[in-house]
Amino acid sequence: MIKILQTKSGVTKFQVLIEIAAHQPNVRQKEIAAKIGITPQAVSEYIKELVNDGLIVTEGRVRYRITKEGVEWVLENAAEMKRYARFVMEDIISHVSTWTAITKEEVKEGQQVYLKMDHGLLYVSTTEKTGASGTVISDAAQGDDVGVTSLKGLIDLENANITICKVPRVERGGSRKVDLERLKMLASSKPYIAAIGVESLIALRKIGISPNVMFGTNESVIEAAYHGLSSLVVSVDEQVSALLNRLETENLEYELVDLTVE
Repeated sequence: MIKILQTKSGVTKFQVLIEIAAHQPNVRQKEIAAKIGITPQAVSEYIKELVNDGLIVTEGRVRYRITKEGVEWVLENAAEMKRYARFVMEDIISHVSTWTAITKEEVKEGQQVYLKMDHGLLYVSTTEKTGASGTVISDAAQGDDVGVTSLKGLIDLENANITICKVPRVERGGSRKVDLERLKMLASSKPYIAAIGVESLIALRKIGISPNVMFGTNESVIEAAYHGLSSLVVSVDEQVSALLNRLETENLEYELVDLTVE
């Protein structure tokens, strides 16, 4: 359970701060109270606490603004709640739902199997024991897709790491100004390759690689990371900032490498 959800006051404090951020600088405590279902007196107490914590500043009786620390606090807790929601959907609800996996050998309906994530795909085996198990819902041949229910335990995921390679736009040389040897070395250790921009695509083609994805790259890389799949993203320099913002929002670790050569 994440910290903010452990107490009713933590949740309410978060809601009050969100309402202040949404309606600043003119904040009507009665409107906040009506919206989140508490008394105006309680809103007043929470506002005092937020001021004391440095999360908002007061500019008069009904004028408040969220501080930089307040924004960071909201983002941190929102990210935690998003991860918790993902946990609920993928780990808790999965116990009463059916997952699709690939069989490593022939299985029979009702047979207990063990689950393992490999290169972003879920596999089941009757012999390779792991920390997660379930029951298949039908007969299936080796290499076939099969439904798995009654999941127990946790599926181990490798810690995904993301390397972002920045390349110049065509006006500054494009793929002709890319350190191809270094790109080849970095790409050799990553199972999932993504490209943002034609310059990136051509740089990868020059080292004999076709990217796994070129459109919707930011979300694809994030989804791959949540499946334990490490990625290499080759991106034109003007698109790097947006990608970094998304990764930081998801609290995913990354390294940035500038492949531009003079």
